[in-house]
Amino acid sequence: MVEYTNHDEDEMEYEGMVIRPPSEGDSILLQVTVGCSHNKCIFCGTYKDKRFRIKTDERILKDILFASRYCRRQDRVFLMDGDALIIPQRRLVWILERIREHLPWVRRVGLYANAKSIKMKSDADLAQLQGLGLGIVYLGVETGHPELLKKICKGTSRENLILQGRRIKQAGIRLSVTVLLGIAGRELSREHARETGSLLTEMDPDFVGALTVMVLPNTELGKAYAQKEYQPLTVQELLLELGEMLAATHLSRGLFYSNHASNYLPIKVRYPEGQKPALALIQKALRGEVGLRPEWMRAL
Repeated sequence: MVEYTNHDEDEMEYEGMVIRPPSEGDSILLQVTVGCSHNKCIFCGTYKDKRFRIKTDERILKDILFASRYCRRQDRVFLMDGDALIIPQRRLVWILERIREHLPWVRRVGLYANAKSIKMKSDADLAQLQGLGLGIVYLGVETGHPELLKKICKGTSRENLILQGRRIKQAGIRLSVTVLLGIAGRELSREHARETGSLLTEMDPDFVGALTVMVLPNTELGKAYAQKEYQPLTVQELLLELGEMLAATHLSRGLFYSNHASNYLPIKVRYPEGQKPALALIQKALRGEVGLRPEWMRAL
């Protein structure tokens, strides 16, 4: 890899709309890829206008050097866009080494991954990345229902998701997964909740973030909604689905959140002791005894 000497930059470079997990809100956001290597999920419109590519080493180094001057109070880095783990091992190692060299105060690096990109890394690769500061991987699971995974075009199987999630944990990297409330529609809602809870139990991630699907017009799900082929759940149905999912999830020591802006009922569940109180709170919400997030405050 070549290191460059032209560092005269006065800002970080971001292309298009960029997203990051809520927990990375205070992190240095370093865009090392543009778009998503998969970009086929029927519910996601984030990267539809981006053709996937890895940014040049020169551009990445310039942004790291900018952060070395202006982001000295931030001790975490998040690598964007949708799937930075897909970067070939040699280049990803180079990026982590440059972060360690120029941002020595950074305690943790995080990134998005999918089952394919994890599978492409050997156990030794993952251990190397962990040793260079990769501390957390965010994995979009969405559902544990085998047929629904195919329907939403996740490009992987239930069994592979479990295997790849476990490999992340075995490498000593924290695993945070997302699941989608409402993605199954009404017909498969209960099965989706139970199968997802079962998958989470087998995978045993450190963190689970539940989001509520929001229909976007530029997605295949949006087209299905317009043609009345997909029926969104009511608020009551979403709460029932959340309750079913929580009841079917048994984590060893993990945290289950539904505090994303898309959700009606924000909860934080520390397993195992927090499961029963959370289920009781959902029952109160179903009876109208707990205030819910108003529609105008919901967002992706």
